[in-house]
Amino acid sequence: MRWPLNVPVLSDGVVTLRAHTPGDLDAMVEMGNDPEMQRWTAIPIPNTREMGELYAMTVLPRGWDDGTHRGWAIELDGRFAGNIDIRQTPIADIGFALHPWARGRGAMSRAVRLAVDWALAEGGIEIVHWRAHVGNVASLRVAHRAGFTLHGLVPGMLHERGRVIDAWTGSFRFGDSPLPTAPWAESAVLESDRVRLRPFTDADVPRIVEACTDPVSRHFLSGLPHPYTPTVARSYVADCVWQAATGAKASWAIADRETDELLGNIAVMDMAGIDPTSAEIGYWMHPAARGRGVMTEATRMVVRHALDPKGLDRRRLVLYAAADNPASNAVAVAAGYSLFGTQRAAERLGDGSFDDLHGYELLR
Repeated sequence: MRWPLNVPVLSDGVVTLRAHTPGDLDAMVEMGNDPEMQRWTAIPIPNTREMGELYAMTVLPRGWDDGTHRGWAIELDGRFAGNIDIRQTPIADIGFALHPWARGRGAMSRAVRLAVDWALAEGGIEIVHWRAHVGNVASLRVAHRAGFTLHGLVPGMLHERGRVIDAWTGSFRFGDSPLPTAPWAESAVLESDRVRLRPFTDADVPRIVEACTDPVSRHFLSGLPHPYTPTVARSYVADCVWQAATGAKASWAIADRETDELLGNIAVMDMAGIDPTSAEIGYWMHPAARGRGVMTEATRMVVRHALDPKGLDRRRLVLYAAADNPASNAVAVAAGYSLFGTQRAAERLGDGSFDDLHGYELLR
């Protein structure tokens, strides 16, 4: 049996995977020229109808016939919605793309589950690998929802359009649960009269660089990279997203509610540690925002959210501050923490000396 008869039709009642038809080509060209598609994939730019026809009517039929490249059209509401591919065997990788009109409805997670289930049960595949550009949050969310085990960042794993690109990676084996391996530590938007706590955006990068090159920041956060460049800042933002996906950390940008200018950062960390009911709060401020009570306000907001069973559902929170950092200690006390002890010479400072480290705790 040859293409298209050898392409199994898969459906969960909402999403259907099927062989491509000539009627899909116009929508494929629209999808291929979408800026987000071009940003995160190696699709040729510009993308033409002839390219789509070659892929759908020549590359995929050949791949199905020789078993090296199994690809489907994704159908949603009776319309072409995207592509999904399982490439190579018995070790496979998965690729997927969704037309802009179909995004934000959970369709791709459904499609991935259908394709992966078929590949592992009937396609002769032992493991399916997922990889995406670092920073491709939409792809990461799909892998997370579909139950992929998230492994981490692999430097220089992808080579696209003459560029060597770092990749986020994950995998799915037969018998793995098609559900997230850990809850995503969402950075729910929190607001007060003065500040908004929200996820980081690309527009925050210059202010992150300013904050993390400030002498006071570097003195009390001695592990900051040097020099701290925009590339380092973008890597930090991407790592915050990755740690949220693995359930390890929820991070917020502290922004002015009127201007949305970045004022600082606050995070609930170590959520996936030995005690999964506890966590640590950490923070830093842009130098221009210090002395205004902003961090105390933000910390109180995050504490409430972290302890709330409908928020991050933490039982216990800790916070550590260098003894010679009065501002950080004052924030801890103002946020309701109690001092539980001091570790002697435990905090390395930017000048190479070691300071005592005060530990604070807060119980729900």
